[in-house]
Amino acid sequence: MSAGFLADADLTPNGLEQARQRLAGRYIDLTSSNPTHNGHFFPADVLARAADAYWPARRYDPHPRGSRGAREAIAAYYAGRGDAIAAPAETITLTASTSEAYGLLFALLADAGDNLLAPRVSYPLFDLLAQAHHLELRPYDLDPARDWAVDEASLLDAADARTRGILLVSPHNPTGAVIDAALPAFNRLGLPLIADEVFIEFAYAKARAPALARLHPELPVFTLNGVSKMFALPDLKLGWVALNTPAEAAFGARLDVLNDSLLGASGLAQAMAAPLFAEGGPFLRAMTAAVRANLDLARGALRACPRLEVPAPAGGYYLFPRVRDLPVEEEEALCLALLEAGVLVHPGYFYGEGDDARIMISCLTETARLREGLARLVDALGRIA
Repeated sequence: MSAGFLADADLTPNGLEQARQRLAGRYIDLTSSNPTHNGHFFPADVLARAADAYWPARRYDPHPRGSRGAREAIAAYYAGRGDAIAAPAETITLTASTSEAYGLLFALLADAGDNLLAPRVSYPLFDLLAQAHHLELRPYDLDPARDWAVDEASLLDAADARTRGILLVSPHNPTGAVIDAALPAFNRLGLPLIADEVFIEFAYAKARAPALARLHPELPVFTLNGVSKMFALPDLKLGWVALNTPAEAAFGARLDVLNDSLLGASGLAQAMAAPLFAEGGPFLRAMTAAVRANLDLARGALRACPRLEVPAPAGGYYLFPRVRDLPVEEEEALCLALLEAGVLVHPGYFYGEGDDARIMISCLTETARLREGLARLVDALGRIA
């Protein structure tokens, strides 16, 4: 038996990936979450000025939580939202990404063999990070009949003596669900909450996604976000964790030691943060408006397809429609047939097992490509038995 990360895993590409490679250049991709592939570019002049200002005064003076200027800019962003968390600069820790922030918190909260509770369905990154830290992810259910609300009985059943925290994504990926009220089950368990808010600016059916730290101020809450989604800057590599008062009291000092051992966020990215927040508002508003328009476009186009049930997501930029009259085990076969017809969508099982067959569509996709891809999708679904 081999040792180490995924040492015994079969890393052969799945059937859909093999077909995608074979059909390269012959399909429209409706799965991309990369803004730079879909026409969303933060203003280059703002980036250039922010970077140019860094070099003459360049000085490496690391702090376990990151540069004061960047943390103050993030704190001002939260203060400006009004309904968001109270996050003074002293309670914010900078990271190279939200993914790195997850890794830090997994290491901070749990020992090998412990477990964390994660939503089912969910973004597959969580499984990989849990394996890398030798942790178990225990699923709790989301109820599609209640707009993907947390099934509190399922959550309570999943917890045991070795449960160390609960993962929450609001708005959720890929369902768009928003947690908009405190949940008694969270209080009953009393566990730290890891609250991923990377899609919080992308409102759709609900005008706002309230901050989890405001809904549960009595629990330790770690709020995660970054510039990747907010400013369409996945390449700049800057994320953060904001700790509420209980999280700071219980875990702040240890998180300092842990992050000080990595110092993942670059000095350049940290120095650019203040100008991004100061000047990025118009871009953010334009991008989120474009995504809302794309969601409208997609839901309108898919109404022509009786095989799909397409509820309005509360937020985010994905659609996760149910495919009527399709067994769950045939999701991949359907997606392979759609790919042969010239459109790539993800099967629902990529995001965990569910009771219904589903596909995932990204409405971050550039509008003209989205329109053509949806036309191909509707046409193909009308022809595929």
